[in-house]
Amino acid sequence: MSNDEFRAAMSRFTAGVTLVTAHDPDSGARGEDAGMTATAFMSVSLEPPLVLVSVRNGSRMDDLLAEQPLWAVSLLSESQRHIAGRFAMKGRLSDRLLFEDVAHTRGAVSGAPLIDGALAVVECGTEQRVEAGDHTLVIGRVLAVGLPNAEGPPLTYFRGRYRHLA
Repeated sequence: MSNDEFRAAMSRFTAGVTLVTAHDPDSGARGEDAGMTATAFMSVSLEPPLVLVSVRNGSRMDDLLAEQPLWAVSLLSESQRHIAGRFAMKGRLSDRLLFEDVAHTRGAVSGAPLIDGALAVVECGTEQRVEAGDHTLVIGRVLAVGLPNAEGPPLTYFRGRYRHLA
């Protein structure tokens, strides 16, 4: 099996699209926000409430979450495709610039940006990190949730493109 064959097979799994965020209080005078688009996100447990996100080893988010135990996830709505694309770009601008015109509030528990209009927002504290190949699985205990736009359609990802439910 080649990497291309594996990638092609996995592209046929429809996934929801999220924005994982964290605040780095040690970066600059007022700290700095970081964000990354993720489709590898899932609920792990109800008791205790746990979620999991997969981050690429050595990425800005991987490095930050190794140091910062509090983070958040915004489950994006179909109308937020531009936000997903912006935070998924390779060689992108600084996160500070990416957040400038994205409406968000700061999580009361995590201090991380929570995207306004998301279907749901989840604030987490890291419970465990598991290295798995070229990614790290970050398991977080859910500390707070919100439903800013509980009725909108979700943004999904299928065969390498953002999609909407028909």
